[in-house]
Amino acid sequence: MFAALITGCTSAPQFQTEAESAQRPILIQGPMPIEAEKFAQRLDKVKVEKSGTFVFYIGKLDKYPVIVAKTGKGMENTAAATAVAIEKYEPIAIINQGTSGGHDPSLNVFDIVLGKRTTNIGSLKTGHLEENEGIEPTNWIPMDLMASEGSAGEDPNAEKARYYEGDEDLLAAANAVKDKYTKGKIVEGTIGSADVWNNEVDRIKWFHENYGTSVEEMEGAAAAQIAKAYDVPFLGIRVLSNNKTNGGQYNPNTAEANQDYVYEVVKQYISDMTSKK
Repeated sequence: MFAALITGCTSAPQFQTEAESAQRPILIQGPMPIEAEKFAQRLDKVKVEKSGTFVFYIGKLDKYPVIVAKTGKGMENTAAATAVAIEKYEPIAIINQGTSGGHDPSLNVFDIVLGKRTTNIGSLKTGHLEENEGIEPTNWIPMDLMASEGSAGEDPNAEKARYYEGDEDLLAAANAVKDKYTKGKIVEGTIGSADVWNNEVDRIKWFHENYGTSVEEMEGAAAAQIAKAYDVPFLGIRVLSNNKTNGGQYNPNTAEANQDYVYEVVKQYISDMTSKK
């Protein structure tokens, strides 16, 4: 399936000007093959590098370096892949994109959420209950592991959700090309992430009401946290592939639609950077 891309790969650029080598790449992340490879196929002069299980497709878009990272699913994979990419390639910006499940009943399959905020909805602190007193998930509270270097379980300042703000310039580029996406609407919202697949509609509603989540997925908050640690601009862009709150059925074609839109976002971001020079 990916033979067309691999055929055009080279192990290293034959010629590279000093200006080109000084350009820091834009990093585009996708967890699964269907969320990464379509974008990678649209790059020019692609070469492929691997680090552990992570795959990096290194190429050009409008003559500017762009790297597509196939991170694998989940928070741990994404955090590690992000750190590896930052240390190895020094990206100027990171876009974490892919599919997601809807939390907002006003959003439909193929709608896209721009991550004005991204948060970890799997970082939770339970109430104190003794043996045989049961489990009360709706009484669990957010836990901010980054509130201090001490124990989050004993720190009252950690009893809140941590939100990672989307970069303003990346958001501006994303909003500038909204009209080019015709398969659904595009809104700014809150992306929730966790190594949990929520199928309980009341649980989904609980996150929507308590965290303000628009969608959920399994990667974005981990990438946002590592990007923040390295001070790299970050934005999550997630398309709804299903929405249990309004009966929206899963559609795998949403992954390619999102990559098509993100491609336009990256082109706009490159144009914006060039015009500022």
